[in-house]
Amino acid sequence: MPGNGLFTDARLGIHDDDLHAAHSLDGLLDIYGLEGTVRSDFATTILTEFNYAARPDAEGFSDGDVFDLGGGVEVEAVHLPGHTRGHSGFRISDGVFFLSDIDLTGFGPYYGDAWSDLEQFESSLLQVREEEADHYVTFHHKGVISGRDTFVEMCDAFTAVIARRHDAMLEFLAEPRTIEDFVAHRFIYRPHVDHVFADSVERRSAELHVDRMIARGEATEVDAGRWQRA
Repeated sequence: MPGNGLFTDARLGIHDDDLHAAHSLDGLLDIYGLEGTVRSDFATTILTEFNYAARPDAEGFSDGDVFDLGGGVEVEAVHLPGHTRGHSGFRISDGVFFLSDIDLTGFGPYYGDAWSDLEQFESSLLQVREEEADHYVTFHHKGVISGRDTFVEMCDAFTAVIARRHDAMLEFLAEPRTIEDFVAHRFIYRPHVDHVFADSVERRSAELHVDRMIARGEATEVDAGRWQRA
């Protein structure tokens, strides 16, 4: 979505599950799950810094759809949900796989929005790890990664961040904590990071991990809204 306002004459396709993000700014902000002043402040950032423009003409696609770009170049959509419900990668002719927001950075997987899902993200990481390509391309930060062995090594390191976060959060529950305690502690961003949406991301990520702890029997709710390691 960043920069789409600079190419208003181009056709725009987005997975059916995320299509409303292209149709309106409110649709995009609903995916983030932001409210109040944080929502309005981030809306300004999206418009002014990321050149977002509503595209009611945007068309949806689904897993397996193929786009013929001409000249023998085809692009196949591969649904990889988790970052968002419609997050997708793309198989491109001549041995290229576009990873989108599976960016393989040391920061790790981002699943801090209302449209994010931790279980789906892990499944998508297992799926994309099996992709055979000569070159893997991320939307940002890492860029082009050449060679499958290098990609697999980076993918495994990227995936391992989830378990490290989980273990750190579980250790934090040595005494009863609230979700707001997680937010204040900062498990996703470093304490000095001052993003307008940082608290929202910390909150959503903590909720997903606490839900996992409850499901695994690793933690219990000791009071209303307070959890402790089992």
